Amino acid sequence: MSSHAENVIYKLLSPVIWVAERLGTSRQVQREPEVQADIERACCQLALYQFRSCPFCIKVRREMTRLDLPIEVRDAQLDPEHREALKMGGGRVKVPCLRIIHEDGQVEWLYESDDIIVYLRRRFAESEQ
Repeated sequence: MSSHAENVIYKLLSPVIWVAERLGTSRQVQREPEVQADIERACCQLALYQFRSCPFCIKVRREMTRLDLPIEVRDAQLDPEHREALKMGGGRVKVPCLRIIHEDGQVEWLYESDDIIVYLRRRFAESEQ
């Protein structure tokens, strides 16, 4: 498929995918306000590098919504600065990728949707049990 055709398909399908994602995912986690505030502070140390219509990225974003995690989403497909940051920091332009800044300042670049979801559940969902 030509690059032009891919761009046309992307422009047509992206809004549909976005709406379906928003309408099809609900927050399933209820937290006390203090706990949610702590989680929101922790999420400031995270950023998801993604492409809007990538199915694996959608999978991660749905889990973020389900867990009520306000993680910054960075479009590495359309934003050249985010694409370059992903390439320089993570070593490759592959999405989804979660950038994690640990308490000691060390930066980790976590690839693979399933691994990202496991990380998010362990870090944020286990406190609900």
